[in-house]
Amino acid sequence: MTGTAPAPVHWKLVIDATHPHAQAGFWAAALHYEVEDNNALIDRLLELGALPREATVEYHARLAFRDLIAVRHPDDPYDESTGTGLGRRLLFQRVPEAKTVKNRLHLDLHPGEGRRESEVERLKGLGASVLREVKEPSGAWVVMTDPEGNEFCVH
Repeated sequence: MTGTAPAPVHWKLVIDATHPHAQAGFWAAALHYEVEDNNALIDRLLELGALPREATVEYHARLAFRDLIAVRHPDDPYDESTGTGLGRRLLFQRVPEAKTVKNRLHLDLHPGEGRRESEVERLKGLGASVLREVKEPSGAWVVMTDPEGNEFCVH
């Protein structure tokens, strides 16, 4: 068989949020990621009349979309003209309803050997809460929630 392999599919994980900018701030700090700076894109869209001013907010002294914001891995490429990441990303989008049931998808954080306890404390300082500690034959981890109640695990 000849030919080239298809290019990998680009993806992002989208997370519903009541307060997307607060969630982006929490997860950027938790993962040591960067909040995307879409200011240049928003300026262009406003100039073209393609985006109403009320669809934006000021976030960390720059314009951001009111209802969505993403965080990206600092080492991954991004489009300098839009600020949009081209690699590992989490996008937080505003939804009107609050979280009511267990997540069907969650993040597992792996801070490294012997660092779980200090990482849990650091995350609590950022606004996370501990739900429970798990010890099973397959391993041990801490189940936590972010400031809006989304579950994640620290291994």
